[in-house]
Amino acid sequence: MSGSTTVNGIWPQTPAAFDATYQPDQLIAGVYPRVTENVTLAGAQGVLVRGTVLGVVTATGKYVVSTSAATDGSQTPIAVLADTYDTAAGDVAGAGCYFSGEFNQNAVTMGTGWTAATLAAALRPANIYLKNAVTAADPT
Repeated sequence: MSGSTTVNGIWPQTPAAFDATYQPDQLIAGVYPRVTENVTLAGAQGVLVRGTVLGVVTATGKYVVSTSAATDGSQTPIAVLADTYDTAAGDVAGAGCYFSGEFNQNAVTMGTGWTAATLAAALRPANIYLKNAVTAADPT
């Protein structure tokens, strides 16, 4: 009988290093299908955080923070920003947005003039649903 060393399985396990930390933000609040698309964010809005509710400016086709008093088309909320983007240096092409899904109303960033109730009603025709989800924030 020969004494040989074997590796279990076909590929040996090797440890991997990751330079990322999982930070749950509780934006997603249900299983309704999420549809994503890339859009162009208009510049000079500063840093737009994940979860910001956006509208589209009719004349340019660019997305901005939706405010209820706007008159350029962006008063109709149509998307939720999927990641954080800095628009200070100009337009940002290829910004990911959700165009349907269920989102935590406590985790979305609303523009001026919106309340959770009015924004929920305005987003409903776009198949974007805001829910008053219970938070699981760290109690410390």
